[in-house]
Amino acid sequence: MVKVSFNSALGQKDPKKEEDKNEALIPDETDLENGVRVRQQSKAWCWCLCLGLALMLAGVVVGGAYLYREFLMQACGTDSTMEPQVFVCGVGYVEKDFMIEDEEPIPPQRWIQESIRVLEDDEVEFINVPVPEFTDSDPADIVHDFRRNLTAYLDLSLNKCYVIPLNTSIVLPPRNFVDLLVKIKAGTYLPQSYLIHEQMMVTERLDNVDQLGYFIYGLCRGKETYRLERRDTIIGMQKREALTCHKIFHFENRFVVETEICEQ
Repeated sequence: MVKVSFNSALGQKDPKKEEDKNEALIPDETDLENGVRVRQQSKAWCWCLCLGLALMLAGVVVGGAYLYREFLMQACGTDSTMEPQVFVCGVGYVEKDFMIEDEEPIPPQRWIQESIRVLEDDEVEFINVPVPEFTDSDPADIVHDFRRNLTAYLDLSLNKCYVIPLNTSIVLPPRNFVDLLVKIKAGTYLPQSYLIHEQMMVTERLDNVDQLGYFIYGLCRGKETYRLERRDTIIGMQKREALTCHKIFHFENRFVVETEICEQ
């Protein structure tokens, strides 16, 4: 008879190892809580990131719209199919009579800025000249009415209005003026210009500004209004007479105009 026996170490599994295996299959409750907490923090961080990106995108959109609007308001040029815009244009000009002996002319540089509004259908141009950097010029509002063939200057320092026949040799018609502004915007014409002078004399006071047309009436209503004549057309006017004069520098062509309004 053969006796078969089994080693107890082979016939039984190590209870400790079996227990460790079961513990490995079932995660600890603490680990579960930590995992849930990490996932919650990750979700919260993602929501914050998404919210921040949304706010940044909204800021970009709003800022872009604002800059686009400012660009349209300040560009020297417009499409005639658009609503009338107010354009801000800066123009540099030189004094051509400034010379240095035996050297190249070195003209002094000046810069003026003005707001322009053109109504092509009504054939009217509005120009606002703010307070300039130099002190020998007054701020002014100017209206060129091509249908009435009149120009009106409102000297904002004096709060007085001056009316004179429109000088079409100096002032560009509305469509041509817009074309010039478009060229300045496109860079095909640089706003570096020269200066021409014109001198005007106060001749009489006007009491009925309502006969000067809708646009000039709106400019001069309630203000002292005077008629002007160009000095070179006044017979007997002597250049050496003592005069009180005020200057307005403005831009409405390829050159800057110095309009000097004088009275005795």
